[in-house]
Amino acid sequence: MESEAAMLALAALAQPTRLETFRLLVRHEPQGLAAGEIASRLAVPANTLSAHLGLLSRAGLITAERRSRSIIYRADLDRLRELVVFLLNDCCQGRADLCEPLIAQLSPCRA
Repeated sequence: MESEAAMLALAALAQPTRLETFRLLVRHEPQGLAAGEIASRLAVPANTLSAHLGLLSRAGLITAERRSRSIIYRADLDRLRELVVFLLNDCCQGRADLCEPLIAQLSPCRA
């Protein structure tokens, strides 16, 4: 991942509604959620949510797929992985013992 792409993704997540939207979509992988369902769960007006979804999409953090009359949004977990790896790439300057607590916190995700 390039620095510019990482900054775009981090900027997209640096707003409460977008962060909560992304976290909600991560929790609903792999099936995703329709825009109306996201708006309802987060108590956000549809037009406001639409702008947030557009920004998350342009940052590459979510994808959209039309299913019948609905648009289903999903978190792009590969992009999330790229972002986390980018942030941790130089973790602790190669000293694994310093990174171990962080890695341990990520371990429950592997189950």
